[in-house]
Amino acid sequence: MGSPPELRRTLESNPDTVDEVEEAVLRYVAEAGFGDTEQYFITLAAREVLINAMKHGNCYDASKQVSLRVAMDGEVLTIEVTDEGEGFQVADIPDPHLTENRNRPSGRGVMIARTVMDEFSVEKGPAGRSLVRMAKRLRRE
Repeated sequence: MGSPPELRRTLESNPDTVDEVEEAVLRYVAEAGFGDTEQYFITLAAREVLINAMKHGNCYDASKQVSLRVAMDGEVLTIEVTDEGEGFQVADIPDPHLTENRNRPSGRGVMIARTVMDEFSVEKGPAGRSLVRMAKRLRRE
């Protein structure tokens, strides 16, 4: 089975735009050969990172956009999300497992994505933008 063609989307910094893109990611990972459980969790990770990019990266600024790229290279799925924010350090995100952070409204999305995906990194993207890159290996049975 060949890899599906690369998926690219540009979204407004509005969470209402995520549902349609989430469906496209779900279709993509299904076509790439991931099972139902992996499809759910990969799509959840993508959703969390997209919403974080809109909220924390772009501060819901309507003039700023979030870019999504999903590609399959052999047995590795890569998801990249770029926002127009200043970037962040994963180490600075409060650990939601700690008692003092349990009632904090943020920190869980990155934790979910890091748990679900095989690789998770944050770096400065083009033009100073924040780039989150995640990868998941396809495990054939």
